[in-house]
Amino acid sequence: MTSLDARYARPAPPVSANTERQRFHAHEIRAYANALLDAAGLSAELAREVAAVLLEGDLLGHDTHGLHLLAGYLRELDSGAMTREGPPRVLSERSVVATWDGQRLPGPWLVREAIRWATPRAREHGQASVAIRRSHHIACLAAYLEAPARDGLVVMVSSSDPAVASVAPYGGTTAVFTPNPVAAGFPTEGDPVMIDISASITTNGMSARMRDAGELGRHDWWLDAAGHPTRNPAVLFEKPPGTILPLGGLDAGHKGYGLALLIEALTGGLAGHGRADPAEGWGATVHVQLIDPSAFSGLEAFRRQTEHVARACRQSSPRIVGEPVRLPGERGLARKREQLEHGVALHPAILPSLAARAQQAGIQAPAPR
Repeated sequence: MTSLDARYARPAPPVSANTERQRFHAHEIRAYANALLDAAGLSAELAREVAAVLLEGDLLGHDTHGLHLLAGYLRELDSGAMTREGPPRVLSERSVVATWDGQRLPGPWLVREAIRWATPRAREHGQASVAIRRSHHIACLAAYLEAPARDGLVVMVSSSDPAVASVAPYGGTTAVFTPNPVAAGFPTEGDPVMIDISASITTNGMSARMRDAGELGRHDWWLDAAGHPTRNPAVLFEKPPGTILPLGGLDAGHKGYGLALLIEALTGGLAGHGRADPAEGWGATVHVQLIDPSAFSGLEAFRRQTEHVARACRQSSPRIVGEPVRLPGERGLARKREQLEHGVALHPAILPSLAARAQQAGIQAPAPR
C-alpha cells in the first residue's frame, strides 16, 4: 500500500499559511500548467483538460485539490505511473451503463470523458452511469459539476483510492478507507447547488498542508496510532501512522463510516476493482452518474422544487447575526467570478514547487497581476 508520507512530502522550504497570496491571470495560469504537462509528455488533448480542471479547483477555492496537485502529477508522468495518451479500455457497455479500465490515464480527463459519454444517453433514457477502475487521481470533484448542472442535469461523482488507507471505520483505529469524496450538482432557477464533501472529517491533502504549516485542527480530527484523539495532523504521517476520523468525528462518526462504505460500493464494487486487488499507486476508482429531470416530472417542476428549498435555506434565520445561510457551492461560484475578474490567488507553495521543472523546460512562469 502506498505511503501517505511519501505522497505528501514536505515542501522545501515550508511555506507559512499566513504568507500573502499573489494573484495571477487565470488564462496565464492555465497556459503555464498546460505547458508543463505538455513538456512532461502528456498528449495535447489530455494536457488541456487536466490544466483546466486543476485551475477550476483553485477558482472554486479548493486549493488543496487544484494546481497544488500539478507537481505530483508531473512526477507521476516522469515515473510512468500516469499514462500519457490513449483511450480507456471498455470492459462492458450496456445501453446507459459502462465500465472502463482507465489504464492509469489522468483522472480529470477520464471524468470529463465519462460525462461526455453519459450526457446524450441520459438525455435519451433519463440517466446514465460510468464506473472507472484504474484511473489516476481525479483532482477536485466540484470542478466537474457546474457545466452539467447549468445544462439542466443532475450530476454525481464519487471516488476512492484503493492504494491508500488513511481513515479508520467508526470505532476502529486501523485505516481501511481514503476520505472517499462524493460530489453532486443540480440546477435551481439561479446558480446550481454544488455539493463536494468527503466521508472523513478532513482530507489527506489538507492534513499534509496543516502539518507543513504547523497548524492544528479546530477539534480532534485525527487518532494517533494508539487510538488517542488529537488535533495534530502530523500523526497521520508518523510511523506507525494515525488515522483521520470519519465524518461526524468521535460523536457521530457512524454517519461518515456509512457514507464511506456506500462510496466503496459505488466505486470499487461497480467497477469490480478496488481494495481487494493489488495496489498500483496514486489513483482512483470512480463512479459518474448523470440524471435528466426532464425524463421524470420535467425540468421546470424540478427547478421549482429545488429553488423553493434553496430559498427556504437562505431565508432561515442565521445562528450568527451577519452570517446568512449559504447553499453548497455558493461561495465557490462567487470566488470563481471574483478570481476570473481580479486574478487567481494562488497558494504561495504552488509556483515554488514548479520552478525547477519550468526552468529546466524553458517555460516562463506567469507574472503576478
